[in-house]
Amino acid sequence: MQKGIVDLTRQVMLQQLYVEEKIRSDGASGLKQVRHHGDGTKPFYGASHVDGSVASMHDHANYIRTVGLGELGMVMNGIDFRTRHNDYHLLMPSQHTKEYNKLDEIQFPNVPPEVLSKHTVEEQITEMREWFKAWRDQNHVKRDYRKYFKPVLCYMEGGWTTNTQTLEEPFNSDRHHIDASSWFDLQDKVRFTSYSGGKSNLENYAYLPTTIMNVVNGTPEYAQWNYRIACHPLSRDVPLNAFIPQDDLKARLARTQNMTQYINSRTCRFSLTATINGNAHRSPDKNKGYSWGLLDELMYEIPGKDNYVANITDDPFGLTAYHTRSTTHNLTKLNTGYYHRWYKVLEHDAMGQTNIHRGFADENLFVAATTQAHIAPMKVRSCHKETDGHHHQHDVCNDYIHRYTYAIPLEIIYLTPLYKWNPFDLPYHGDSNSNEAKIVTKNGRNGDLSPEKALNGTHSAFFYKTPNAFFSGSETEKDKADTARGVVGVLDKHGVVQHVAASGTRIFLPNIDGVGMLRTRFPIMPIHGEGAAVWREVAAMKEMLMNMGTFAPLFESEPTSVVDVKALLAMKEYHFIVPPTTRDPPGLHSHDITGIFTSLANGHQHSIDISYQNGQYNISSCDGLPRCWDDHGTTLLENTNN
Repeated sequence: MQKGIVDLTRQVMLQQLYVEEKIRSDGASGLKQVRHHGDGTKPFYGASHVDGSVASMHDHANYIRTVGLGELGMVMNGIDFRTRHNDYHLLMPSQHTKEYNKLDEIQFPNVPPEVLSKHTVEEQITEMREWFKAWRDQNHVKRDYRKYFKPVLCYMEGGWTTNTQTLEEPFNSDRHHIDASSWFDLQDKVRFTSYSGGKSNLENYAYLPTTIMNVVNGTPEYAQWNYRIACHPLSRDVPLNAFIPQDDLKARLARTQNMTQYINSRTCRFSLTATINGNAHRSPDKNKGYSWGLLDELMYEIPGKDNYVANITDDPFGLTAYHTRSTTHNLTKLNTGYYHRWYKVLEHDAMGQTNIHRGFADENLFVAATTQAHIAPMKVRSCHKETDGHHHQHDVCNDYIHRYTYAIPLEIIYLTPLYKWNPFDLPYHGDSNSNEAKIVTKNGRNGDLSPEKALNGTHSAFFYKTPNAFFSGSETEKDKADTARGVVGVLDKHGVVQHVAASGTRIFLPNIDGVGMLRTRFPIMPIHGEGAAVWREVAAMKEMLMNMGTFAPLFESEPTSVVDVKALLAMKEYHFIVPPTTRDPPGLHSHDITGIFTSLANGHQHSIDISYQNGQYNISSCDGLPRCWDDHGTTLLENTNN
């Protein structure tokens, strides 16, 4: 009986492995699907990884730290899962401890002293606009914007956890939480909504699978998949020209957007250039293959579950992992406690390679080792033959036990001075759930512009302190999920109503006079389907079709360019007739040209061939003869009556 249970458990584990391997071969780690919100007459009207916006991104700019992100269907190292509505916070892993899942607040950039030194709000607005213009133009000569416009890389992290008994919230959100009392309760709710086609109206369910990780003494050890979203303040500036728009034809065609409209919309996503060339004004080499690029450098700044104090070296199957940029003369062990997808070993593999990519064919798989007992371990035994001093061979076996988590980049967000800029000196009353914060809306205050209804200061959920006059336009590309109001009244410390706008995170800032509309959120998440062979082939074909001039030599036959087609369509349309003849019979008549045949006249028609020579269209053959039998002229005449 016991053996039967062990064998059955083993078979379930192998079945789980098969499913994961199938998913791994179908695509790479990345975003797979967003929730469907509308139908259409063509497939491209439906939702994929993009619908109203890529990854269901939206704005909660009235919250101090909340970043709007909806439900996502994801794949990470072959694990297919679905998140709740995310709406994550601008938080980073603990900087000083290894405490599991501990997060610290990311510090907002300071306000440039040149702005604060101005004596009036109007003067501060004028100076602040100049700083945003410098950032837009990537000009740090007069105003070094790099000190005050700081990029943070936000990422999704997933792993198999040992806590299978108590439901563990992936991460805190101002607006959402997993609506279940236990993992079992959550699984039942997901099963029911899948069975019925319904949903949690607040989008607070998540499909997070459970697996059998090991069998110990006949007892299965379970592990629970969980994920979180966190951010990391990058140690370097990322110039705006490092972002390459990814042309999603499905998104553009559904909205009839040209590339300019698409880039300036919420549907656009980006990838990063391979390197930064040091010149923010020179276009980088956008299309090239590489083995360690800018994204690798940025992700390697992000720690796994051991947080920033991580210091782990890895020895898979007895081979020490070195940094892929190491040389034989300067070997550096890879700190595998930080996220990476490449590592180097000293021995050549069967293909002669020493640089190894994590995953069989998953270009988006970033991996970090951890010592956290909360992450389920995997154990493997590796044996090899060794020869002793007496030339006898014997087996040498080693057991390896490791714990890993995985991550993919989601977006780079530029934090600007607006988070701290408070020219009206409006009082801030802390967390919206605190007792102190109740004064903000006490006695029915709702943010209207009258002294009786204006907010009495601000708190974390009413984060309004940017002068409304700083912007010359309203909130851009509003989504039904957005929560910020356009202009809000807030009482300053003297009881005067100030007209202010939200100061939190936006995809696009409202129009700034003299500057324009600026994007602050750059989605760079990879797409699961991009790892499939079909997607790669379609991507290559799309690249050729969209750049026919560049890739013309690669076509099997020379294509007709769009320019040529437009020229043909723009040409004047001519109608010709055969010159009249007076020969009798058949008598005076002419014919219209209708193709290779003429029109019927006087009881007959002709079959003709036409040539163009010396600016004239001529009949080169008529009924197989050099000239028509009834003596029509050979030079065609334009029919001006059509």
